[in-house]
Amino acid sequence: MSEQEILLSVKDLKIEGRSDETWNPIINGASFDLRKGEVLGMIGESGAGKSTVGLASMGFTRDGCRISGGSVVFDGIDLVTADAATKRSLLGKRIAYVAQSAAASFNPAHRIIDQHTEAPTQHGVYSKSESEEDAMDLYNRLRLPNPEEIGFRYPHQVSGGQLQRAMTAMAMSCRPDLIIFDEPTTALDVTTQIEVLASIRDIVEQFNTAAIYITHDLAVVAQMADRIKVLLRGDEVEESETRSMLSNPKEEYTKSLWAVRSFQRDLKAPVAINSTPVVSVQNVSAAYGKVPVLHDISFDIHPGRTVAVVGESGSGKSTAARCITGLLPPTKGVIQFDGENLPLDYRQRNRGQLRQAQMIYQMADTALNPRKKIGEIIGRPVEFYMGLKGAEKRKRVEQLLEQIELEPSQYIDRLPSELSGGQKQRVGIARSLAAEPKFIICDEVTSALDQLVAEGILRLLADLQDTLGLSYMFITHDLATVKSIADEVVVMKEGKVIEQGPKVEMFQPPHHPYTDLLLSSVPEMDPDWLTNLLDERGVDNIGDAASAKI
Repeated sequence: MSEQEILLSVKDLKIEGRSDETWNPIINGASFDLRKGEVLGMIGESGAGKSTVGLASMGFTRDGCRISGGSVVFDGIDLVTADAATKRSLLGKRIAYVAQSAAASFNPAHRIIDQHTEAPTQHGVYSKSESEEDAMDLYNRLRLPNPEEIGFRYPHQVSGGQLQRAMTAMAMSCRPDLIIFDEPTTALDVTTQIEVLASIRDIVEQFNTAAIYITHDLAVVAQMADRIKVLLRGDEVEESETRSMLSNPKEEYTKSLWAVRSFQRDLKAPVAINSTPVVSVQNVSAAYGKVPVLHDISFDIHPGRTVAVVGESGSGKSTAARCITGLLPPTKGVIQFDGENLPLDYRQRNRGQLRQAQMIYQMADTALNPRKKIGEIIGRPVEFYMGLKGAEKRKRVEQLLEQIELEPSQYIDRLPSELSGGQKQRVGIARSLAAEPKFIICDEVTSALDQLVAEGILRLLADLQDTLGLSYMFITHDLATVKSIADEVVVMKEGKVIEQGPKVEMFQPPHHPYTDLLLSSVPEMDPDWLTNLLDERGVDNIGDAASAKI
């Protein structure tokens, strides 16, 4: 390609972050060129600087950061020195951004379609009505349900996976020249991920769009990127063409990324026939308003066991968890704890019943109060459930921080914004442990984490289970996680339990057709995997993937 075809040129980019009155280096001289229609994959563990470089490629830095050196030239315009008006004319129209957490990015007070139409109407690309029509077309391409209606909902009225696809559609609304994808499929189940990846590839190819694809999922970046760049703590490790990087990584750090996911729990002895489950869900149905969402589901979770609940976005996994905790009282059925019926509404449960079932949430960014220090966040349930105050309470918080392998003196007085994603998730684990429960619901707790950090969280949860005798309900769409940590597996689809049993049986054929679909949808470290899969499923071209019945 000729030099004139370069759309984005980043040269010797240096970024600093402010701590007290001191500026410390975050990015130590990143450089790359990006041409129209080209996708650059950017990988590395949490804290590597991937998102920081991605944002800087738009001429933007987070609060407390600054570009201290280098240049970011987009189509002849240096975004480092450009004035605010020039940047405003580009952002949203010619340069777009897809964030990792759609739940934290959408305004909860406005309908999805109103937020979608804002950029194209302000930039004069479409009128309001034209933008709404185009939004519905994009929703259909991204295979959102009821594309003509879903945009008129508020963000909290759709699932996490659906909201992530709506954000991808919003970024595409002006057909930009450059899109920064920051972990756009992290929150999606494997079948939905295929549809979104195929749609993104189609947009890039159809409109000759350049993209930076930031991810911790190596198999995903293999499907999306023409080239891959590896970062570690703000330093460039290596960069090369995707196939070359996958087949022959040169640096030891890159090889270590390729080797993750080695953790596997030992198989446990079968559950005794007369064993009493810690939690028993018996013939439970539930609805949101008049809309049924769970249909006569049943499963048990025994002491010291991990039951993985898997299925597509909207299958009812998190709704089942809400029924167990009493946040959504079932319309029918029984929830038992240690063989005794629980009140279906949490407001009718006593403190002891509330204490025994705790939750760890998917998005630690939105689950932790940003205005409270870590000691306060963990200390609140310590005081509420255990009645400890003052020095006794602080001592217990310090013990909990030690349990999650965070040094108390370094972390107890920090705010959540001062922690990495993995550290925030560990705080979420400590908060759940503060009540000293028997049972914990882990709702997609590793989906937002890079593979190295996720493996550390899985090891921590396994160690805590062995030490404290905990039982887990592990809600996930990541089948590699299921293989690592689960004892039993429950497969859900459209609010029903399709299949369940011990992990060793669930991963061996013959499978239920839906389970087979999930298993075959897990990306592989092969750049041709997605294309081959779409061919096998009868999709004529990538653009048809969003509307195909996968």
